[in-house]
Amino acid sequence: MAILIILIFLSALLALLLYLGIVHINNPSKAKYPVNGVDVSAYQGQVDWDTLSSQDIDFAYIKATEGSTFKDSCFEYNWKEAGETDLRIGAYHFFSFESSGEKQAANFIDSVDVIPMMLPPVIDVEYYGKYQNEDDIDVVEIRAELRNMINILKEESGVNPVLYVSEETYNTIVAQEFSDCDIWYRSVYGKIDGELDWTFWQYSNRHRLNGYEGEEPFIDMNVFYGTKEEFESYGTQI
Repeated sequence: MAILIILIFLSALLALLLYLGIVHINNPSKAKYPVNGVDVSAYQGQVDWDTLSSQDIDFAYIKATEGSTFKDSCFEYNWKEAGETDLRIGAYHFFSFESSGEKQAANFIDSVDVIPMMLPPVIDVEYYGKYQNEDDIDVVEIRAELRNMINILKEESGVNPVLYVSEETYNTIVAQEFSDCDIWYRSVYGKIDGELDWTFWQYSNRHRLNGYEGEEPFIDMNVFYGTKEEFESYGTQI
C-alpha cells in the first residue's frame, strides 16, 4: 500500500510538472538540432524581444494573419521589434476553410513587410472550431484553395511557403499533395515518425521563457532540421 501511494504521488507530481511547463515530454538533442526557435502571436502580448532573443534561440515565427481579413493585433509591433534583434524571423498565416486562397494570400501580403533574410512564409493548416476532422470539410476544395494560396505566395516571395501541420491535417489534407512545400510538424507528445520528411518540428507548446506577459503563460518551441550553416542560407531567395 505504501508503494502504491508513493507511485500515485510521483505520477501526480510528474503530471503537475508537465502541466506547469517545468519538465517536458520532448527534449531534442542540442547536438543533433542546434537551431532552436519560437513562434508567437497576440496571446504572448507585446514581446520584449531583446530579452526573448537572448535565451538561446535562433529564430522566431510571428503570427500575421488569419483567413481573408483578420490581422494579429500584435503583429506590427512584434515584426518591427523582432526585426531589430539578431534573430531570423518569419511570418505565419492561419489558414481558414471558409475563405478563398486568393483572398487569404492578399491579406497576408498586405500585412507583412518584406525584410532582408526573412524566413519563408508559413501557412498554418489545422482543424479548428466546427472543423474537427476531414468529415467536416470538402478536402478536394480545401486542397485547391490551399494550392492557390501557395502559388500566390511563391510568386510574391520567390520561395514556396512552409506548411505547418498537425498529424491529423498532414494525413488528411497535405500528405502526397504538397511535396513542393517544406513541412513544419507539430508533435508535442512524442517524436516524429522517422519516415516523415520535415524541416521544422514544434516539439513543445508548454515552455516558459522570459520576455512576454500576455494571457498565454507558455510559448511554443521548435527546432530546425539542419546545421546552423544550413539555416543561415535557408530560404534566402526572399
